[in-house]
Amino acid sequence: MARWCYRHRLVVLVLWVGALFGLGAAGTSAGTDYSNVFSLPDTDSKQAYDLMTKAFPRSSGDTDTVVWRSSGDAGSVTDTAVRSRIEPALKEIAGMRGVGEVVGPYDAKNAAQISRDGRTAFAQITFTDQANGVPKDLVQKVVDTAQDAERDGLRVELGGQAITRIQEPPTGVSEVVGIAAAAVVLFLAFGSLFAMLLPIVVAIMGVGSGMMATMLLSHVTNVPEVAPLLGSLIGLGVGIDYALFIVTRHRRGIQRGLEPEESAVRALNTSGRAVLFAGGTVCIALAGMLVMNLRFLDGVVIATSLTVVLSVLAAITLLPALLGLLGRRVLSRKQLRKLAAAGPDPAEASGPAARWSAYVQKRPRSIAAMALVVMAVLALPVLSLRLGATDQGNNQESTTTRQAYDLLAEGFGPGFNGPLQVVVPGGADTTELVRTIRATDGVAQAAAAPPAGGITVIQVVPKTSPQSVGTDRLIDRLRDDVIPEAGVEAHVGGVTAVFKDFASVTGDRLPYFVGAIIGLGFLLLLIAFRSLVVPLTAALMNLIAAAASFGVLVAVFQWGWGTEFLGIGKEGPITAFLPVIMLSLLFGLSMDYQVFLVSRMHEEWVHTGDNARAVRVGLAETSRVINCAALIMICVFSAFVLSGDMEGAMAGIGLAAAVALDAFILRTALVPAAMHLLGRSNWWLPGWLEGRLPHLTVEPAEPPAESPAGPRKSTPHKNTPHKNTGPRKNTEHIQTAEHIKTAEPEKSGTGGATVVHGFLRTADGDPLAGASVTLVSRGGRQLDRVTSIADGSYIVSVPAPGAYILAVTARGLASRAHHVTVGSGPLVYDVELTDEGAGLVN
Repeated sequence: MARWCYRHRLVVLVLWVGALFGLGAAGTSAGTDYSNVFSLPDTDSKQAYDLMTKAFPRSSGDTDTVVWRSSGDAGSVTDTAVRSRIEPALKEIAGMRGVGEVVGPYDAKNAAQISRDGRTAFAQITFTDQANGVPKDLVQKVVDTAQDAERDGLRVELGGQAITRIQEPPTGVSEVVGIAAAAVVLFLAFGSLFAMLLPIVVAIMGVGSGMMATMLLSHVTNVPEVAPLLGSLIGLGVGIDYALFIVTRHRRGIQRGLEPEESAVRALNTSGRAVLFAGGTVCIALAGMLVMNLRFLDGVVIATSLTVVLSVLAAITLLPALLGLLGRRVLSRKQLRKLAAAGPDPAEASGPAARWSAYVQKRPRSIAAMALVVMAVLALPVLSLRLGATDQGNNQESTTTRQAYDLLAEGFGPGFNGPLQVVVPGGADTTELVRTIRATDGVAQAAAAPPAGGITVIQVVPKTSPQSVGTDRLIDRLRDDVIPEAGVEAHVGGVTAVFKDFASVTGDRLPYFVGAIIGLGFLLLLIAFRSLVVPLTAALMNLIAAAASFGVLVAVFQWGWGTEFLGIGKEGPITAFLPVIMLSLLFGLSMDYQVFLVSRMHEEWVHTGDNARAVRVGLAETSRVINCAALIMICVFSAFVLSGDMEGAMAGIGLAAAVALDAFILRTALVPAAMHLLGRSNWWLPGWLEGRLPHLTVEPAEPPAESPAGPRKSTPHKNTPHKNTGPRKNTEHIQTAEHIKTAEPEKSGTGGATVVHGFLRTADGDPLAGASVTLVSRGGRQLDRVTSIADGSYIVSVPAPGAYILAVTARGLASRAHHVTVGSGPLVYDVELTDEGAGLVN
């Protein structure tokens, strides 16, 4: 498929552009129908809601509030000077098209809308549509008309869901900022404008298609308002990262001398498969939210999974087409000139990465201890984690919704913004129950509305705010003590009670969800790496990362450390559904990094049986790409602080912290340090389990090479390689590389695959990096070719014991070849290269 997309690039590009614009046109014409379904079956608040719906059908439109307060010499809100300014404004609003009804406080039956001190009053505005359907220009006109009534000593503010819409920043601000920051990181990593644009274009196409498709799906299923925001957040992160992995592999192939088409095909056949595996893992992790059995999360799963799927599809189809359009221009001009002048430039581990990897190997205990201390300190705040819901009291102080919330709390009490409804069915006498509720500790006031349809609703105003622990305790007190003692059937409902029940159910089911996704990750890594310790380590690291990231979340959003500085409003409880979403995304992203890191270590272990070398080489060769990918995700996630949505800001900060801690502390320090300390135990797997596990490879294996002994027998999962008795010295005649193909093949012995490994050094004893080492059969067939890394080491695969030719070439040195005879175990073969030829060190 990669080759077809590369060769038919214009067709692929037209199909993607057509799909994006087609979905966009359909989504724009259909609009959105997002709905937040927080109610839960078998909960007290759900039963109260169902009873109230039958007795009091909801009005068709959204209800918002106009609040005004007089101060100083302005007098009471009932004074003529105040009424003469407020009543004309309310009358004008009532006459606007799209406004159904305005209920003011100046009718005798609405006297309760004036505070006891006479300084605060409010009116309720009911629109003809729900909040999402109310035109923004109408909302702005209502706000302007109401606030035009202000004067010295008279303050007017507005609150409600429709009012919130005009406070939101322009759509796409957070996405644009995140993409811009990612572009800077990509340009610094690639040094090429075209290479920088590739991951961004792919991510935009995937996320754009996902957003438009989510808009259409909102008409056929319940999709919450926060789902598109979360979908774009995760879609941009994984879309850019997946394209980054493929483009990096493609550029490396061109630098090694491959033609652009062949390089693109190989990149898609290797890194592209890893992207498919990673994307599938993320979708499986997201689907784990279904374990919670919460209707609200079903829409989140649909939106985020759909965006991830389309991002992966863009990476494996659109990206090869774009690579075909650019050809060699994915390299910078400097890299192209170097390639033309000096020929292929084999890739090697970067200097800082190799040095850090060596340092971790030397001091694993101290590095592991420091990393654990840092993570433990960051995780401490999680002990005070409290789940709940955000409301307009958490908005920024400068917003009219926050000020209206504060005015109502000041005039009518903090509990007025979140009243409770005690619903009594069956027409029972509620006089005694109302009297008991009024006498209950924590209740500011309680009053029963006239019965309707045999159902009585008692409005209860707590003394504490909706997000207060005291309000949660009052709900429990009413349910557990007051109502049972009254001997009547009653249910406690209202928005505050619904959110409390949602948080309680989420907390109760969270351990099952965590167990499901951790167990899934353990199983996938067990099959992929044929080890018990590697998946156990990964599971532990996921839990550590989750605890530390939630600690950061609690410190910022619940304790308020920096909320006003970041411009995200007032502190409050953590949104109840956020832990589930964050854990799903964190699990998926952590699996990406774990697979990318450990797969390279596992490859080295299979070849050498040397755990220390495997961990050192794996970290040195992957840490740069992991850190670059993590930095991009941090930029994208952090930008969602600008979304104007508290849940979006929480998710952005939480995921940015999680990715930073996972990549820079866990995968770069703690994981390799722990693997050094565990030694060969990392790769232990009971024999009885080995034969029962299916085989799963993230990247395709190289095709087996034939040798005189027959087809190469691969033993990629041997946990106990042959133990060397010492380096084998070869004293056979040395031929030049030009005469390799003239030798006749010799009969090989019998046995399985093995390796030749060692170090290349100059005459001065310095490691020789970037040299090409090729293993050739005596008949002249190339069997394996590698490039020495920063420390001068190399490993070539040998299909079977026998006689071979080992060719070593390096820029500026003479090319030479050696006859080598390989037995049943690994052969250690160190080589010293000089200007005059090559000589044995051993």
